[in-house]
Amino acid sequence: MALWHDRAGRVSGLKIATLVAVSVPAVLLGADAVLGGLGARPFDEAIHRSGDWAIRILTVSLAVSPAIRILSYPRLISVRRMLGVSALAYLLLHVGLYIADQGFDLPKVASEVVLRTYLTIGFVALVILAALGATSFDGMVRRLGRRWNHLHMLVYPAAALGAVHFFMQTKIQAYEASLIAGFLLVLGMYRLAAKRRMSLTSPLVLAAIAVAGGLLTAGVEALWFWAGTSVPPLRVLEANLMLPDTIRPAWWVLAAGLAVALLPLLLTPLRRRIRAGTRSTAERTAERTVERTA
Repeated sequence: MALWHDRAGRVSGLKIATLVAVSVPAVLLGADAVLGGLGARPFDEAIHRSGDWAIRILTVSLAVSPAIRILSYPRLISVRRMLGVSALAYLLLHVGLYIADQGFDLPKVASEVVLRTYLTIGFVALVILAALGATSFDGMVRRLGRRWNHLHMLVYPAAALGAVHFFMQTKIQAYEASLIAGFLLVLGMYRLAAKRRMSLTSPLVLAAIAVAGGLLTAGVEALWFWAGTSVPPLRVLEANLMLPDTIRPAWWVLAAGLAVALLPLLLTPLRRRIRAGTRSTAERTAERTVERTA
């Protein structure tokens, strides 16, 4: 079945849009490689870009399950596999470019992975995601049964390892790494809330998670700068909470979380109107049918 078809064999606009979206970064990277837009160190730039997109798309894939609950839109499940496999594809590109940059010297690459902590962490994440990608097909789902769900829960530690790798690779330029870490924390809290049977359509629950996510993001960034630069964590927290000229990641996480909390308030009246319109249409159809048969 083609990637852009749903399980019923019909063309899916949602899957087409997702396929286009995940392909755009690769197309732009290829265009820049051909046109010389990767700067003086093209391999380094390509390695960083592909790795960045791997963790971004992985984060989006983890957002699918809570989005289904929050939006009451089960069709989103049809693109979760595509997003996960795309994240793995960008990660494989990331690793392949690194190997190419090392002149395909595999013993050297192996020694680097063993000796450099951030590469070891990234490699463990790769192994986990590769195992998940290899078992993501329908045949493996049927073969593994309940074990499939347990296995694929490893995507969360893989994402956490990816975030740590991102932090260590970017060093003190950790703005986006902090942002990704914050979104992953919020997504983890969504899952925990759902597991404890808390409603993800409750604006209060979602708003509480947004506030907690913003505070945790500020704390993660403060701890990272303290560990990496010995900057006192209270100074970083102050920079996060005082709304300086540069909006810190914690505020973006809070804003995104509060925007999500507003969605049930906006969607509930819309669904009521749609249901009312559907009932009215059905009633009119019934009335016409009665008139014709009278």
